[in-house]
Amino acid sequence: MNYYKLLFSGFMMFLIGCKSTKEKVMLNPSIKKNVLFIMVDDLRPQLSIYGQQQIVNPNIEMLAKSGVVFNKAYCNVPVCGASRASLLTGLRPTKNQFLRYNASIKKETPETLTLVEHLKNNGYTTISNNKITHLKYDIEEWDEEWYPYKKGWRNYLSEENISLEKNGVHGYAYENIDVADDAYNDGKTAKKSIEDLKKLKENGKPFFLAVGFVKPHLPFNAPKKYWDLYNREDIKLPENNTFPESAPNWAKHNWGELRYYKDIPKKGQVSHEMAKTLIHGYYASVSYVDAQIGKLLKSLEDLKLKNNTVVILVGDHGWSLMEHSLWAKHSNFNVALNVPLIISAPNNKINKKTNSIAELVDLYPTICDLTNISKPSHLEGNSLVNALNNPSKSFKNNAFARYQKGETLITEKYAYTEWQKKSKTLARMLYDHHLDPNENNNLAEKAAYKKTVDSLSILLNQKINNK
Repeated sequence: MNYYKLLFSGFMMFLIGCKSTKEKVMLNPSIKKNVLFIMVDDLRPQLSIYGQQQIVNPNIEMLAKSGVVFNKAYCNVPVCGASRASLLTGLRPTKNQFLRYNASIKKETPETLTLVEHLKNNGYTTISNNKITHLKYDIEEWDEEWYPYKKGWRNYLSEENISLEKNGVHGYAYENIDVADDAYNDGKTAKKSIEDLKKLKENGKPFFLAVGFVKPHLPFNAPKKYWDLYNREDIKLPENNTFPESAPNWAKHNWGELRYYKDIPKKGQVSHEMAKTLIHGYYASVSYVDAQIGKLLKSLEDLKLKNNTVVILVGDHGWSLMEHSLWAKHSNFNVALNVPLIISAPNNKINKKTNSIAELVDLYPTICDLTNISKPSHLEGNSLVNALNNPSKSFKNNAFARYQKGETLITEKYAYTEWQKKSKTLARMLYDHHLDPNENNNLAEKAAYKKTVDSLSILLNQKINNK
């Protein structure tokens, strides 16, 4: 090795070893894989790939056959802005960071090297279409950040809803009208993303194309043909549609996100008829987005980009459809924390499922590994590549999530939550997911589970105290 090669090698090692959160890592000389990153707002794992047959989702099912499905993937905080900020920075939410819907990377962690900036530093063209960060322009390093709307993100099309909004009255919680897919914003988003794929192929540079679909976020607006996929008489309310007596009141919330809408009572539960309509609307919205995902995947195939593109499909958090008498997210119950996650990567396993636990904070280091770029030192998650290579094995056995004062530890068997104030425990929940996957029987105060509670509490508080 001559002097100049030695000097260059030393400089590379210096950059890789840099401890700043804004560290830059030099390009790996190997061919870079593209990344198509699809995030679906409020998507719960009530999909055929998870053994749930109620929702029509053939395109998500097709994607799953080309990759690995994570059965036990969890968000780190069940609220849009905070969840997305955590994922894109690789940092966990804390008592002082990434807590609310309007969490801001730019304000809360301005020095952190985001996934977007890191990929751009490594030669990637980066494009964000529609909702990737919750706040517009919260990451400045995108080569392009596009939205299908300037205002009015609720995207009403019916004359009544538009009129209500113009007069300062909240519209209805759903919309069922006979329009084409791209009349709504998610259809426009798919169309724009397909055009981007064509341009990105011509460009020849590796790309990170992030596509954010807003549905099934409220209001449940979807073209009529997706509502027509379902027979209303077949739609059932969840069996656990009342709040369990064994759960603490700390686990309740007022589902204010839904109460915002005109046809929803400000207090008390919705009628069973309205509940069925809302569930119907949620299903229709998921099927609508599934169709848009199918268009993207077909374009990837038609453009012959599939063999060199990592495709990731993920929800930013779950969503309650009247389970435990609750609606929306904003809780420490599994239905709000569990998310769908599919990773389809060239040269990895296909049509497999894994029970190895995953967290959204793991996606940043996973993408680094799949694109052959170094992982920044600030990352708090773990790469999921081992699980992609060996889906039958378990490489991670716990996950952590928080919402407000509630801190949750999820293991291969249990979900344990504590609500704390000034280091004092206010309430607890413990659920055995092997025996009680729907979390109806809180075991935290039962004498037979005291040792289990004590051991999980120690592990949970070690994690809390390390933040």
